[in-house]
Parts: sequence; structure tokens; C-alpha cells
Amino acid sequence: MQAQETVLRQARRLLLAAAVFLLAGCTTLIPQTVGLRTGWPAGVPQQVELAQVPFFPQDEYQCGPAALAMAMKFAGAPVEPHALVDEVWLPARQGSLQLEMLAAPRRHGLVSYRLAPTYSDLLREVASGRPVVVLQDVGLMLPQWHYAVVNGFDYGTGTIYLRSGLQPRQEMPFSYFERTWLAGKYWAMVVSPPEDVPVTATESRWLEALLGLARTGDHAAAARGYRAALERWPESLPAAVGLANHLHASGALEDAAEVLRTALLKFPDSVVLMNNLAQTLSDQGRQADALSVIRKAEGSQSPFASEVRATRELIEQRMRERM
Repeated sequence: MQAQETVLRQARRLLLAAAVFLLAGCTTLIPQTVGLRTGWPAGVPQQVELAQVPFFPQDEYQCGPAALAMAMKFAGAPVEPHALVDEVWLPARQGSLQLEMLAAPRRHGLVSYRLAPTYSDLLREVASGRPVVVLQDVGLMLPQWHYAVVNGFDYGTGTIYLRSGLQPRQEMPFSYFERTWLAGKYWAMVVSPPEDVPVTATESRWLEALLGLARTGDHAAAARGYRAALERWPESLPAAVGLANHLHASGALEDAAEVLRTALLKFPDSVVLMNNLAQTLSDQGRQADALSVIRKAEGSQSPFASEVRATRELIEQRMRERM
């Protein structure tokens, strides 16, 4: 009898150990979902659904254009999925790569902002009224990559709402969604008008996103993005330089000069600001003022010394031509 009780106790310990092991395994598989149980993001409501997000059912294999069209149309671009196929869909891969997904909105004057790989940032963006494009692996046995749009959640029932495939309202448990999302290293992006900085944006990540927009040559859109950056981060020197550069490129020389003067009040030793202001004044035909500014820049040791010399030479050449 005693031997039987000993065997039973050992069996119970083994079952308990197995249960703990399985629980630990689940925690490892869905660490962010587990974290939400005790660390729901501050200020985020527990139930949100953006019913106004448009829905486009995907054609075969073309979830990328469909998901992107939903986000872009919500952001104000008059696009349809078929118009994006050539921009993002790669026939050889039967799908779309993340680089193409990020690049396409920029061609339409929008900013593609990649989120930090956290559940918290995804929830904050949706709660702020912005749908999130996510990359999932929805394959049962083999990887099957799929883009969908998260447009809501309900903490009470543990549900994520998606516009996905042919389903305008797919409901997915938090835990299962994380398993599919984790496979792509929690890749997610939002599409935003340049003047509307995402709530989770950091200065460095937003400025990086603006560089992508700037490469398209849309100076007006880029200027709006840099102006929005300055409103969010007033002490940002790169944002001031970027705004002035794009104002200059669009022909708004006096506006560019004013941005640079304002920035110099905050950063009086910035050689970049002095050089760019001198260049802008010179382009306005104000050579004497430009020369005065560039002389101040010459007195500083800087990795931009060669640019300063080139700007001074240009100013002096223009002064000689006017004589």
C-alpha cells in the first residue's frame, strides 16, 4: 500500500512538472500576449474597431496589393489594389516583399513607417485611429506568408480584428495572432500622410521614414513631413535641416532661410546651418549677407569644412560676376 502511494505521489509530481513545462513552452511561444495580461499599454482602451477602414478582397496570391490599398486609401490616397500590383507584387515569388510594401506608398506622397516589433505599438496605433499592415505566416505545415490589416481588438475576449484575404472581419485570438506574426519577426507598418506623425513614432525612425519619401523627389510632401517632425520634436536639428532643404528645393527660398535662422537661435554653433543659410542667401542674390554668414562657419573645426570652402568660393564668384 505504501509503495502504491509512493508511486502515485511520483506520478503526480511528474504530471505537475509536465504541466509547468507545457505552460513555460506556451509562454515562450507567445511572450508578448502573456505580457499583455499584466501589462496592458497605458492609455489604450480595451476595445477598438476601425469600421471605416475600407476592405478589398485579395486576388489569388495578391494579399500585398490588397492590404496596402486598404491602408493607403484610409490615409487619403485614391488607389485600388489592381493599381498597386505592378508596384509591389513579384510574380516569380508569387507575393510581395517588405521593401516593395514600404516603397509603394512613398510614390503616392505618403509616408511608410515601420513599427517597432511590439504588440504595444501595434495596439497604440490602432487605438489612435490608424490601421496596421502586418506580415503573417498562416501556413499549417509549410510557411505561407500573408499580409493583412489589423483594424481592431477586444481585450475582454482576447480578439484581434483583421481585414484579411476574402474576410472583411476576421476574428483571431491574441495568442494565435502572435504565433503567426512572430514568424515574420513582428513586421508591421502604417501608412500616414506626411503631416500626421504616428503616435508611436520616435524621432530617428520618423526621420528615417522621411528619407524614403524624400528619395521620390516629392519635395512638398517631404517638407510637410519635416515640418510635422519639428512640431513633435522642436529641438530636432536634422528635422530643421531637412525642412529647409526641401523648401529650398521647391523654390521657397525665404521660407528656407527663416527655418535656418530659427534653428540657429537654438544651435548657434552648427556649421551645417550656417553653411546652408549662406547658400540660401546667396541663391536669393544676397551675396554680402551670405558672405558674412559663411565667414562665421569658417572659424570652426568641422567635418563640413570642404562644403564651407565650396560655398564661400561660390559666393565670391557670384560677387565678381556682379562687378
